[in-house]
Amino acid sequence: MAALGLLVLAVSGCSTSPWMRLGWPAPVTKQGSVMLTLWQGSWVAAIAVGAVVWGLIVWACVFHRKRTDELPPQVRYNLPIEIMYTVVPFILVAVLFYFTARDENYVDAVSARPQVVVNVTGFQWSWEFSYPQYKVPGSAAGDVTLTGQPYPGPLPVLVIPDHESVKFTLNSLDVVHSFWVPEFLFKRDVIPGHTNFFQVDATKTGTFVGRCTELCGIYHALMLFRVKIVTPQQFRTYMIAQQHAQQKAGGAQ
Repeated sequence: MAALGLLVLAVSGCSTSPWMRLGWPAPVTKQGSVMLTLWQGSWVAAIAVGAVVWGLIVWACVFHRKRTDELPPQVRYNLPIEIMYTVVPFILVAVLFYFTARDENYVDAVSARPQVVVNVTGFQWSWEFSYPQYKVPGSAAGDVTLTGQPYPGPLPVLVIPDHESVKFTLNSLDVVHSFWVPEFLFKRDVIPGHTNFFQVDATKTGTFVGRCTELCGIYHALMLFRVKIVTPQQFRTYMIAQQHAQQKAGGAQ
């Protein structure tokens, strides 16, 4: 167990290496980093168990292969081994369950007062992002709202700050969609008549592509959006610019 713990620490320290991510993209949120560590730890546990099993198979093949026609001694029961067969898998499952439940609770946690709130609305076949903390005086919409257009219209842009808690509320106007940004290492369904929530804390800036991952109609594959993670100062400057632009345009996008 001590060796496994050291191996997990070594793996998590090299999480920026593509081959150490084991097929996952580089996370850009705290929650994504937690999920990546869980993924790597699961692989470490699986490889360790596999190595033991393969070693026992090879050992049995080499040292207990048939040498004569004499029937080997028959042992009906070996109580210590049977106890080990029962206890060891139980411990492995319990450990994996503990870390999975712990990390799942962390990823699902939503703070009472997030620093930024984004209301996400999915519809066939685009997205709308509104920011209830940033009002547009005199507009019909009320909030700063960025609305995409179905194909072949322009993609909507979701702008969020890094190193601040961002809460998403998800709703659908028609059918079930799914909100997914690969670099978040997380996705959540967008269901009509049912509001879903999740929260992220971005750790780096950049531009990424999000998409719908629930088959929702003919243009499902084109239901994309862009995610821009910027500094908090850039985010506030952008929001103020949108407030002025949407107030001037009467809230129209």
